[in-house]
Amino acid sequence: MLDIKWIRANPDLFKAAMTKRGVAIEKLEPLESLDVKRRELIVKVETLQAERNNVNKEISRRKAAKEAADDLFAGMKEMGAQIKELEKQVADLDLALNDILLTIPNVPSSTVPVGPDESANVEVRRYGQPATYSFAVKDHVDLGTGLGILDLDRAAKLTGARFSVLTGNGARLERALINFMLDVHTQKHGYKEVLPPFIVNADSMRGTGQLPKFEQDLFKLQGFDYYLIPTAEVPITNLYAGEILKEADLTIKHVAYTPCFRSEAGSYGRDTRGLIRQHQFDKVELVKFCRPEDSYDELEKLLDNAEEILRLLGLPYRVMTLSTGDLGFSAAKTYDIEVWLPSQGCYREISSCSNFEDFQARRAAIRYKGNDAKAKTAHVHTINGSGLAVGRTWVAILENFQDESGKICIPEALRPYMGGQTHIESEK
Repeated sequence: MLDIKWIRANPDLFKAAMTKRGVAIEKLEPLESLDVKRRELIVKVETLQAERNNVNKEISRRKAAKEAADDLFAGMKEMGAQIKELEKQVADLDLALNDILLTIPNVPSSTVPVGPDESANVEVRRYGQPATYSFAVKDHVDLGTGLGILDLDRAAKLTGARFSVLTGNGARLERALINFMLDVHTQKHGYKEVLPPFIVNADSMRGTGQLPKFEQDLFKLQGFDYYLIPTAEVPITNLYAGEILKEADLTIKHVAYTPCFRSEAGSYGRDTRGLIRQHQFDKVELVKFCRPEDSYDELEKLLDNAEEILRLLGLPYRVMTLSTGDLGFSAAKTYDIEVWLPSQGCYREISSCSNFEDFQARRAAIRYKGNDAKAKTAHVHTINGSGLAVGRTWVAILENFQDESGKICIPEALRPYMGGQTHIESEK
Protein backbone atom coordinates (compact mmCIF):
# COMPACT_ATOMS: atom_id res chain seq x y z
CA MET A 1 0.00 0.00 0.00
CA LEU A 2 1.23 3.47 -0.84
CA ASP A 3 1.57 6.17 1.81
CA ILE A 4 -1.20 8.75 1.39
CA LYS A 5 1.16 11.41 2.78
CA TRP A 6 3.66 10.65 0.00
CA ILE A 7 0.90 10.78 -2.61
CA ARG A 8 -0.29 14.13 -1.23
CA ALA A 9 3.24 15.58 -1.23
CA ASN A 10 4.18 14.20 -4.68
CA PRO A 11 1.07 14.35 -6.88
CA ASP A 12 2.96 14.67 -10.17
CA LEU A 13 5.37 11.82 -9.38
CA PHE A 14 2.45 9.66 -8.30
CA LYS A 15 0.44 10.29 -11.46
CA ALA A 16 3.49 9.75 -13.66
CA ALA A 17 4.21 6.44 -11.91
CA MET A 18 0.61 5.27 -12.33
CA THR A 19 0.66 6.25 -15.99
CA LYS A 20 3.73 4.05 -16.45
CA ARG A 21 1.78 1.23 -14.79
CA GLY A 22 -1.12 1.73 -17.20
CA VAL A 23 -3.52 3.08 -14.56
CA ALA A 24 -6.01 5.61 -15.94
CA ILE A 25 -5.57 8.98 -14.18
CA GLU A 26 -9.33 9.49 -13.86
CA LYS A 27 -9.48 6.42 -11.61
CA LEU A 28 -7.23 8.25 -9.14
CA GLU A 29 -9.41 11.36 -8.84
CA PRO A 30 -11.67 10.00 -6.04
CA LEU A 31 -8.56 9.44 -3.93
CA GLU A 32 -7.57 13.10 -4.06
CA SER A 33 -11.09 14.42 -3.41
CA LEU A 34 -11.65 12.05 -0.48
CA ASP A 35 -8.32 13.00 1.04
CA VAL A 36 -9.13 16.74 0.76
CA LYS A 37 -12.55 16.22 2.34
CA ARG A 38 -11.05 14.12 5.15
CA ARG A 39 -8.48 16.76 6.02
CA GLU A 40 -11.17 19.48 6.02
CA LEU A 41 -13.24 17.43 8.46
CA ILE A 42 -10.21 16.83 10.69
CA VAL A 43 -9.65 20.60 10.89
CA LYS A 44 -13.28 21.04 11.93
CA VAL A 45 -12.95 18.31 14.58
CA GLU A 46 -9.75 19.81 15.97
CA THR A 47 -11.32 23.30 16.03
CA LEU A 48 -14.36 22.03 17.93
CA GLN A 49 -12.16 20.06 20.33
CA ALA A 50 -10.15 23.19 21.06
CA GLU A 51 -13.35 25.14 21.68
CA ARG A 52 -14.60 22.39 23.97
CA ASN A 53 -11.34 22.50 25.95
CA ASN A 54 -11.74 26.24 26.39
CA VAL A 55 -15.33 25.83 27.56
CA ASN A 56 -14.21 23.13 30.00
CA LYS A 57 -11.66 25.52 31.43
CA GLU A 58 -14.34 28.20 31.80
CA ILE A 59 -16.66 25.73 33.54
CA SER A 60 -13.86 24.79 35.93
CA ARG A 61 -13.18 28.47 36.62
CA ARG A 62 -16.85 29.20 37.36
CA LYS A 63 -17.15 26.16 39.60
CA ALA A 64 -14.09 27.30 41.56
CA ALA A 65 -15.63 30.78 41.85
CA LYS A 66 -19.03 29.22 42.72
CA GLU A 67 -20.60 30.85 39.68
CA ALA A 68 -23.40 29.34 37.56
CA ALA A 69 -22.35 27.42 34.41
CA ASP A 70 -25.66 25.94 33.25
CA ASP A 71 -25.56 27.95 30.02
CA LEU A 72 -22.20 26.37 29.12
CA PHE A 73 -23.31 22.77 29.74
CA ALA A 74 -25.98 22.97 27.03
CA GLY A 75 -23.39 24.17 24.52
CA MET A 76 -20.99 21.44 25.58
CA LYS A 77 -23.57 18.76 24.88
CA GLU A 78 -24.27 20.11 21.40
CA MET A 79 -20.54 20.46 20.71
CA GLY A 80 -19.93 16.85 21.80
CA ALA A 81 -22.64 15.61 19.43
CA GLN A 82 -21.08 17.57 16.55
CA ILE A 83 -17.62 16.16 17.26
CA LYS A 84 -18.99 12.61 17.44
CA GLU A 85 -20.77 13.00 14.08
CA LEU A 86 -17.69 14.52 12.42
CA GLU A 87 -15.44 11.76 13.81
CA LYS A 88 -17.82 9.17 12.31
CA GLN A 89 -17.57 10.92 8.95
CA VAL A 90 -13.76 10.90 9.21
CA ALA A 91 -13.80 7.17 10.04
CA ASP A 92 -16.04 6.50 7.03
CA LEU A 93 -13.67 8.46 4.80
CA ASP A 94 -10.70 6.55 6.24
CA LEU A 95 -12.37 3.29 5.18
CA ALA A 96 -13.16 4.67 1.72
CA LEU A 97 -9.58 5.90 1.26
CA ASN A 98 -8.19 2.59 2.46
CA ASP A 99 -10.40 0.68 0.01
CA ILE A 100 -9.02 2.77 -2.86
CA LEU A 101 -5.40 2.54 -1.68
CA LEU A 102 -5.72 -1.26 -1.57
CA THR A 103 -6.40 -1.25 -5.32
CA ILE A 104 -3.49 1.03 -6.34
CA PRO A 105 -0.30 -0.73 -7.52
CA ASN A 106 3.19 0.00 -6.25
CA VAL A 107 5.35 2.77 -7.70
CA PRO A 108 7.98 1.23 -10.00
CA SER A 109 11.65 1.76 -9.27
CA SER A 110 13.44 4.29 -11.46
CA THR A 111 15.58 1.39 -12.77
CA VAL A 112 12.55 -0.42 -14.25
CA PRO A 113 12.25 -0.11 -18.05
CA VAL A 114 9.14 1.72 -19.19
CA GLY A 115 6.86 -0.13 -21.58
CA PRO A 116 3.32 -1.39 -22.14
CA ASP A 117 3.87 -5.12 -21.65
CA GLU A 118 6.40 -7.98 -21.74
CA SER A 119 7.68 -6.79 -25.13
CA ALA A 120 9.53 -4.02 -23.25
CA ASN A 121 11.26 -6.40 -20.82
CA VAL A 122 15.05 -6.15 -20.91
CA GLU A 123 17.45 -9.10 -20.93
CA VAL A 124 20.14 -8.86 -18.22
CA ARG A 125 22.23 -11.98 -18.87
CA ARG A 126 22.23 -15.58 -20.01
CA TYR A 127 23.79 -18.70 -18.56
CA GLY A 128 24.64 -21.87 -20.46
CA GLN A 129 24.14 -22.81 -24.07
CA PRO A 130 21.00 -24.72 -25.08
CA ALA A 131 21.92 -28.18 -26.29
CA THR A 132 21.48 -29.31 -29.87
CA TYR A 133 19.90 -32.70 -30.57
CA SER A 134 20.35 -35.13 -33.45
CA PHE A 135 16.75 -36.30 -32.99
CA ALA A 136 13.31 -34.75 -32.69
CA VAL A 137 12.97 -33.65 -29.07
CA LYS A 138 9.86 -34.57 -27.11
CA ASP A 139 8.04 -32.38 -24.63
CA HIS A 140 7.77 -33.30 -20.96
CA VAL A 141 4.26 -34.74 -21.37
CA ASP A 142 5.32 -37.28 -23.99
CA LEU A 143 8.53 -38.03 -22.09
CA GLY A 144 6.83 -38.43 -18.70
CA THR A 145 3.96 -40.47 -20.11
CA GLY A 146 6.34 -42.64 -22.11
CA LEU A 147 8.45 -43.31 -19.02
CA GLY A 148 5.38 -44.12 -16.94
CA ILE A 149 6.15 -41.40 -14.36
CA LEU A 150 3.46 -38.83 -15.31
CA ASP A 151 -0.27 -39.54 -15.43
CA LEU A 152 -2.52 -36.66 -16.44
CA ASP A 153 -5.54 -38.83 -17.31
CA ARG A 154 -5.87 -40.28 -13.83
CA ALA A 155 -5.33 -36.81 -12.33
CA ALA A 156 -8.24 -35.56 -14.42
CA LYS A 157 -10.35 -38.44 -13.14
CA LEU A 158 -9.45 -37.59 -9.54
CA THR A 159 -9.97 -33.84 -9.81
CA GLY A 160 -10.11 -32.33 -13.27
CA ALA A 161 -7.99 -30.51 -15.82
CA ARG A 162 -4.68 -28.92 -14.82
CA PHE A 163 -3.78 -31.45 -12.14
CA SER A 164 -1.16 -34.18 -12.32
CA VAL A 165 -0.16 -37.48 -10.76
CA LEU A 166 3.56 -38.26 -10.55
CA THR A 167 4.57 -41.86 -9.89
CA GLY A 168 7.76 -43.81 -9.26
CA ASN A 169 10.85 -41.85 -10.22
CA GLY A 170 8.65 -38.96 -11.31
CA ALA A 171 7.45 -38.50 -7.73
CA ARG A 172 10.94 -39.14 -6.42
CA LEU A 173 12.40 -36.49 -8.74
CA GLU A 174 9.90 -33.93 -7.44
CA ARG A 175 10.82 -34.76 -3.84
CA ALA A 176 14.53 -34.73 -4.69
CA LEU A 177 14.24 -31.25 -6.18
CA ILE A 178 12.42 -29.92 -3.11
CA ASN A 179 15.05 -31.31 -0.73
CA PHE A 180 17.93 -30.21 -2.95
CA MET A 181 16.62 -26.63 -3.16
CA LEU A 182 15.96 -26.42 0.58
CA ASP A 183 19.41 -27.80 1.40
CA VAL A 184 21.19 -25.34 -0.90
CA HIS A 185 19.27 -22.34 0.44
CA THR A 186 19.61 -23.27 4.12
CA GLN A 187 23.11 -24.73 4.18
CA LYS A 188 24.82 -22.55 1.58
CA HIS A 189 22.79 -19.33 1.42
CA GLY A 190 21.87 -18.99 5.09
CA TYR A 191 18.05 -18.98 4.92
CA LYS A 192 16.03 -20.29 7.85
CA GLU A 193 13.54 -22.94 6.81
CA VAL A 194 9.86 -22.46 7.69
CA LEU A 195 6.95 -24.85 7.14
CA PRO A 196 3.85 -22.61 7.26
CA PRO A 197 0.12 -23.35 7.01
CA PHE A 198 -1.12 -23.88 3.48
CA ILE A 199 -4.36 -22.08 4.37
CA VAL A 200 -4.44 -18.41 5.40
CA ASN A 201 -7.04 -15.83 6.37
CA ALA A 202 -8.15 -12.82 4.32
CA ASP A 203 -5.96 -10.42 6.32
CA SER A 204 -2.88 -12.34 5.23
CA MET A 205 -3.99 -12.19 1.61
CA ARG A 206 -4.52 -8.43 1.90
CA GLY A 207 -1.13 -8.02 3.56
CA THR A 208 0.79 -9.21 0.50
CA GLY A 209 -1.54 -7.71 -2.11
CA GLN A 210 -3.52 -10.74 -3.31
CA LEU A 211 -6.73 -9.18 -2.01
CA PRO A 212 -8.78 -7.45 -3.16
CA LYS A 213 -7.34 -7.28 -6.70
CA PHE A 214 -6.72 -10.98 -7.37
CA GLU A 215 -9.61 -12.65 -5.56
CA GLN A 216 -10.77 -14.42 -8.72
CA ASP A 217 -7.39 -16.18 -8.92
CA LEU A 218 -7.71 -17.66 -5.42
CA PHE A 219 -9.33 -20.78 -4.04
CA LYS A 220 -11.57 -19.84 -1.07
CA LEU A 221 -12.76 -22.42 1.44
CA GLN A 222 -16.54 -22.61 1.52
CA GLY A 223 -17.99 -21.41 4.82
CA PHE A 224 -14.69 -19.92 6.03
CA ASP A 225 -12.77 -16.67 5.59
CA TYR A 226 -9.81 -18.86 4.59
CA TYR A 227 -7.94 -19.27 1.32
CA LEU A 228 -5.52 -21.86 -0.09
CA ILE A 229 -2.18 -20.13 -0.53
CA PRO A 230 -1.14 -19.14 -4.09
CA THR A 231 2.49 -18.97 -2.92
CA ALA A 232 4.47 -19.30 0.33
CA GLU A 233 5.12 -15.56 0.06
CA VAL A 234 1.72 -15.01 1.72
CA PRO A 235 2.17 -16.91 5.01
CA ILE A 236 5.91 -16.19 5.32
CA THR A 237 5.57 -12.42 4.82
CA ASN A 238 2.68 -12.29 7.28
CA LEU A 239 4.66 -14.12 9.98
CA TYR A 240 5.58 -10.64 11.21
CA ALA A 241 2.32 -8.81 10.48
CA GLY A 242 1.63 -6.16 13.11
CA GLU A 243 5.08 -6.56 14.69
CA ILE A 244 8.02 -4.23 15.31
CA LEU A 245 11.26 -6.06 14.53
CA LYS A 246 14.67 -5.24 15.95
CA GLU A 247 16.97 -3.52 13.47
CA ALA A 248 19.83 -5.70 14.73
CA ASP A 249 17.92 -8.79 13.52
CA LEU A 250 17.68 -7.56 9.93
CA THR A 251 18.11 -8.91 7.28
CA ILE A 252 15.78 -11.84 8.11
CA LYS A 253 15.94 -14.61 5.48
CA HIS A 254 13.38 -17.42 5.24
CA VAL A 255 12.88 -20.28 2.81
CA ALA A 256 9.78 -22.44 2.58
CA TYR A 257 8.51 -25.35 0.54
CA THR A 258 4.74 -25.38 0.00
CA PRO A 259 2.23 -26.56 -2.53
CA CYS A 260 0.59 -23.58 -4.24
CA PHE A 261 -2.99 -23.28 -5.46
CA ARG A 262 -4.19 -20.94 -8.22
CA SER A 263 -7.42 -20.86 -10.19
CA GLU A 264 -5.57 -19.31 -13.17
CA ALA A 265 -8.70 -17.30 -13.99
CA GLY A 266 -8.63 -15.93 -17.52
CA SER A 267 -5.73 -18.14 -18.64
CA TYR A 268 -7.70 -20.83 -20.43
CA GLY A 269 -6.07 -21.89 -23.66
CA ARG A 270 -2.61 -20.85 -22.42
CA ASP A 271 -0.16 -23.61 -21.47
CA THR A 272 -2.97 -26.07 -20.84
CA ARG A 273 -0.82 -29.05 -21.86
CA GLY A 274 1.23 -30.61 -19.09
CA LEU A 275 2.75 -29.06 -15.99
CA ILE A 276 3.50 -25.47 -17.05
CA ARG A 277 0.29 -23.92 -15.70
CA GLN A 278 -1.39 -26.07 -13.04
CA HIS A 279 -4.01 -25.39 -10.39
CA GLN A 280 -1.73 -27.09 -7.83
CA PHE A 281 2.06 -27.06 -7.96
CA ASP A 282 5.09 -27.19 -5.67
CA LYS A 283 7.40 -24.25 -5.07
CA VAL A 284 10.35 -23.33 -2.87
CA GLU A 285 10.08 -19.66 -1.91
CA LEU A 286 12.71 -17.21 -0.65
CA VAL A 287 11.55 -14.25 1.50
CA LYS A 288 13.60 -11.43 3.05
CA PHE A 289 12.86 -8.60 5.50
CA CYS A 290 15.46 -5.84 5.45
CA ARG A 291 16.24 -2.18 6.00
CA PRO A 292 15.20 0.15 3.15
CA GLU A 293 18.80 1.10 2.36
CA ASP A 294 19.73 -2.58 1.92
CA SER A 295 16.81 -3.80 -0.14
CA TYR A 296 18.18 -3.52 -3.66
CA ASP A 297 21.45 -5.19 -2.70
CA GLU A 298 19.42 -7.93 -1.01
CA LEU A 299 17.33 -8.34 -4.16
CA GLU A 300 20.46 -8.96 -6.23
CA LYS A 301 21.67 -11.53 -3.68
CA LEU A 302 18.31 -13.31 -3.66
CA LEU A 303 18.29 -13.37 -7.46
CA ASP A 304 21.74 -14.98 -7.48
CA ASN A 305 20.60 -17.54 -4.87
CA ALA A 306 17.73 -18.57 -7.14
CA GLU A 307 19.97 -18.64 -10.23
CA GLU A 308 22.45 -20.91 -8.48
CA ILE A 309 19.92 -23.73 -8.37
CA LEU A 310 19.81 -23.71 -12.17
CA ARG A 311 23.58 -23.40 -12.43
CA LEU A 312 24.07 -26.41 -10.16
CA LEU A 313 21.59 -28.40 -12.24
CA GLY A 314 23.28 -27.34 -15.49
CA LEU A 315 20.11 -25.84 -16.99
CA PRO A 316 20.42 -22.97 -19.49
CA TYR A 317 18.54 -19.81 -18.49
CA ARG A 318 18.31 -16.08 -18.90
CA VAL A 319 17.40 -13.19 -16.54
CA MET A 320 14.95 -10.48 -17.60
CA THR A 321 14.07 -7.15 -15.96
CA LEU A 322 10.32 -6.68 -16.21
CA SER A 323 8.98 -3.45 -17.69
CA THR A 324 6.44 -1.21 -15.97
CA GLY A 325 3.65 -2.78 -18.04
CA ASP A 326 4.58 -6.33 -17.03
CA LEU A 327 5.36 -5.61 -13.38
CA GLY A 328 3.30 -7.37 -10.71
CA PHE A 329 0.80 -5.34 -8.67
CA SER A 330 2.86 -5.18 -5.45
CA ALA A 331 6.37 -5.04 -6.92
CA ALA A 332 8.64 -2.03 -7.34
CA LYS A 333 11.11 -4.08 -9.40
CA THR A 334 11.10 -7.67 -10.65
CA TYR A 335 13.59 -9.96 -12.34
CA ASP A 336 12.24 -13.05 -14.08
CA ILE A 337 14.48 -16.08 -14.45
CA GLU A 338 13.53 -18.05 -17.56
CA VAL A 339 14.72 -21.60 -18.19
CA TRP A 340 15.26 -23.04 -21.67
CA LEU A 341 12.65 -25.59 -22.83
CA PRO A 342 13.80 -27.46 -25.96
CA SER A 343 10.32 -28.59 -26.98
CA GLN A 344 9.15 -24.96 -27.21
CA GLY A 345 12.44 -23.57 -28.47
CA CYS A 346 12.28 -20.68 -26.04
CA TYR A 347 12.88 -19.58 -22.45
CA ARG A 348 10.01 -19.87 -19.95
CA GLU A 349 9.63 -18.28 -16.54
CA ILE A 350 10.75 -20.43 -13.61
CA SER A 351 11.18 -17.71 -10.97
CA SER A 352 10.17 -14.10 -10.28
CA CYS A 353 12.37 -12.20 -7.81
CA SER A 354 10.89 -8.93 -6.58
CA ASN A 355 11.55 -5.99 -4.30
CA PHE A 356 8.27 -4.64 -2.89
CA GLU A 357 10.01 -1.87 -0.93
CA ASP A 358 7.59 -0.93 1.90
CA PHE A 359 4.40 -1.68 -0.09
CA GLN A 360 3.60 -5.00 1.62
CA ALA A 361 5.00 -3.86 4.97
CA ARG A 362 2.50 -0.98 5.09
CA ARG A 363 -0.39 -3.30 4.32
CA ALA A 364 0.74 -5.85 6.91
CA ALA A 365 2.08 -3.27 9.42
CA ILE A 366 5.60 -4.73 9.61
CA ARG A 367 8.06 -2.26 11.09
CA TYR A 368 11.49 -2.19 12.69
CA LYS A 369 13.24 -0.04 15.28
CA GLY A 370 16.86 0.50 16.31
CA ASN A 371 18.19 -0.02 19.83
CA ASP A 372 18.54 3.72 20.43
CA ALA A 373 15.70 4.91 22.67
CA LYS A 374 15.23 7.91 20.38
CA ALA A 375 15.06 5.77 17.23
CA LYS A 376 11.83 5.99 15.28
CA THR A 377 10.02 2.99 13.85
CA ALA A 378 10.01 2.53 10.07
CA HIS A 379 8.54 0.00 7.69
CA VAL A 380 10.81 -2.81 6.54
CA HIS A 381 11.31 -3.62 2.88
CA THR A 382 10.20 -7.08 1.76
CA ILE A 383 11.76 -9.14 -1.02
CA ASN A 384 10.87 -12.56 -2.34
CA GLY A 385 11.40 -14.93 -5.20
CA SER A 386 10.92 -18.54 -6.24
CA GLY A 387 13.92 -20.62 -5.51
CA LEU A 388 12.53 -22.37 -7.66
CA ALA A 389 9.15 -23.42 -9.06
CA VAL A 390 9.61 -27.17 -8.60
CA GLY A 391 7.26 -28.44 -11.30
CA ARG A 392 8.82 -26.26 -13.99
CA THR A 393 12.28 -27.42 -12.90
CA TRP A 394 11.03 -31.02 -13.24
CA VAL A 395 9.86 -30.16 -16.77
CA ALA A 396 13.19 -28.53 -17.67
CA ILE A 397 15.20 -31.53 -16.47
CA LEU A 398 13.17 -33.99 -18.55
CA GLU A 399 13.34 -31.88 -21.67
CA ASN A 400 16.97 -30.74 -21.49
CA PHE A 401 18.45 -34.10 -20.45
CA GLN A 402 16.51 -36.50 -22.69
CA ASP A 403 18.13 -38.89 -25.13
CA GLU A 404 16.80 -40.40 -28.33
CA SER A 405 15.28 -43.36 -26.48
CA GLY A 406 13.36 -41.09 -24.09
CA LYS A 407 15.65 -41.87 -21.15
CA ILE A 408 16.52 -38.93 -18.83
CA CYS A 409 20.01 -38.22 -17.51
CA ILE A 410 19.76 -37.08 -13.88
CA PRO A 411 21.88 -33.96 -13.11
CA GLU A 412 24.86 -34.88 -10.97
CA ALA A 413 23.81 -32.52 -8.15
CA LEU A 414 20.53 -34.46 -7.78
CA ARG A 415 21.94 -37.98 -7.80
CA PRO A 416 22.49 -38.18 -4.03
CA TYR A 417 18.79 -37.33 -3.63
CA MET A 418 17.83 -40.04 -6.14
CA GLY A 419 19.61 -42.89 -4.40
CA GLY A 420 22.63 -42.64 -6.69
CA GLN A 421 20.66 -43.18 -9.89
CA THR A 422 22.17 -41.67 -13.01
CA HIS A 423 19.14 -42.03 -15.30
CA ILE A 424 15.36 -42.26 -15.26
CA GLU A 425 14.27 -45.12 -17.47
CA SER A 426 10.89 -46.52 -18.46
CA GLU A 427 8.81 -47.88 -15.59
CA LYS A 428 6.13 -49.37 -17.82
